[in-house]
Amino acid sequence: MSKKRILYISQEITPYLPETEISKMGRYLPQSIQEKGREIRTFMPKFGCINERRNQLHEVIRLSGMNLIIDDNDHPLIIKVASIQPARMQVYFIDNEDYFQRKAILTDKEGNFFEDNDERAIFFCRGVLETVKKLGWAPDLIHCHGWMTSLIPLYLKTSYKNEPLFEKSKVVTSLYNDCFAGSLDQTFAKKAMMDGVSEEDINKFIDPTHEKLCHAAASWSDGVIIGNPDAADIVSDIEKPVLEYQGEDYIDAYNKFYDEVLVQEEVMAD
Repeated sequence: MSKKRILYISQEITPYLPETEISKMGRYLPQSIQEKGREIRTFMPKFGCINERRNQLHEVIRLSGMNLIIDDNDHPLIIKVASIQPARMQVYFIDNEDYFQRKAILTDKEGNFFEDNDERAIFFCRGVLETVKKLGWAPDLIHCHGWMTSLIPLYLKTSYKNEPLFEKSKVVTSLYNDCFAGSLDQTFAKKAMMDGVSEEDINKFIDPTHEKLCHAAASWSDGVIIGNPDAADIVSDIEKPVLEYQGEDYIDAYNKFYDEVLVQEEVMAD
């Protein structure tokens, strides 16, 4: 039996960003799952505060070069890569001068949420999926971490559902309390539209608060993991396989949950 392939898409990964619940999960979960015999790939945004020289990032020319159109504007997609040597793990970075050049993550020096965080999230999600296509690497399961990944499940079930690399892929969303106040730009849903996505499909993203983005991502996923106990209420009404919060001893439970999601879908297909 061939190794199952798990694609990790994370908003944050340490040591490239400070330690948080998500960044630690983005660092240690892929390594542990790889050590259990799975094949992995990992993606995150290349925020401008990430020191490229210190972390030995370099551009992957063969993967870079395409443009993504968001709100009628072209944005070049640049792909970089670095290695976490102790984990024997590569991390791919989605970069763009317009969205990720500033020396900050999500807020300015005064703590104000960047007005274009909605477009940055759209660019990140589309950039990951397009890059995986270029890699020619078909994931069996895709595991999303953080609100910036919330469009991934929607895109997989609509625009990318007939792509050979993704047609059998299942998607799991982890929910955290990485909240932001207020909402993203109210045109977020309109900007996120692309071929294969209908107005009905995007409906859950019309009011882009943190909680509603997470709820929408969960509703389009094949399974949901509660990454923080405070996030459990977000999916109280969703009838999907849910793995409750596991605390620090989570690896075996996550690995088993992956199999449950994959097997369940295989049974349904039969």
